[in-house]
Amino acid sequence: MTNIQSADVSASVRSAFDFTVDKFPLFGPDHMPTDQYGLFRSDTGYLKGVKSVSPRYVPHTTDDVCALVDAAGEAFDGEIACNTHFRSGHYVSIQPTAEDRRSIFKDRDTDNVWPRVMINAGYDGKAFTATMGYFRDACSNLAMMRMVNGTTVSIRHTSGLRANMDELISTFETLKNSWSTLTDVIDRLESTEVRMTEFLDSIYGRPDQDQLDRAARGERVRAVTTHQNRTEAIWKRLNRERNLTGRPAMTNVVSAWEAYNAIQGYVQHDAQAKEGFKGDFDRILRASNSQEVKAAEKLALELAA
Repeated sequence: MTNIQSADVSASVRSAFDFTVDKFPLFGPDHMPTDQYGLFRSDTGYLKGVKSVSPRYVPHTTDDVCALVDAAGEAFDGEIACNTHFRSGHYVSIQPTAEDRRSIFKDRDTDNVWPRVMINAGYDGKAFTATMGYFRDACSNLAMMRMVNGTTVSIRHTSGLRANMDELISTFETLKNSWSTLTDVIDRLESTEVRMTEFLDSIYGRPDQDQLDRAARGERVRAVTTHQNRTEAIWKRLNRERNLTGRPAMTNVVSAWEAYNAIQGYVQHDAQAKEGFKGDFDRILRASNSQEVKAAEKLALELAA
């Protein structure tokens, strides 16, 4: 992660994405021509996991990504922290620097929450997206609440975005304004009490009685072991955050905000990762796409309605 002035963001992004993505024709057996093209990185070759494209498809460039990031930088004042990642497309997250955050809150005795814009410029033929998420100092969670209206914008997938900077800046100004909507939702979640055991059961379910009886007899029952280990890890996460922020150890009653973040944080930080998804940014993306995290968000919002 790099701390940079908003005006200098392009240089950082361009350094991170110092390669091109090019389109080349695909051939069948015996060099048989097709009407399909593949996408290839100039440094590592064929992009796995990306579908073939038509002759009309124009891959976006690093300059297009820089245009998106420059426009997003307008949503913040002063220095920003910029984090980049490539996985079948460009991902960039932007947030206030740790120094700026510490200048406002000298310690971490509260559950400080900060805006963080996530930009996704994929090679899947879909629109680029930018999402207003949040970063929690208490646990290093980075989450995007997909069901909160106005926190995600779509930007047409095209080449030559530099020519549309005024429109891009206007789009990100709209996204910036969604931070107040998101903080209102967070306040509502914080003021809503839930029973953690019931919340977890709604998301993950419970082993059936036969499985519990077999485990009680000393048998190894995977469903019971998984349930116990996951519950213990989430419970420890909740108490660790409470201790860090100077709050009393939890009982079964917590806020809907804590309940949602406990599951989001478990998936992002603690749950076993598949091969290729063990880096910090990949874990963020995995949690963002997790069905359990989406279910936890839906349930928390319903309880706080």
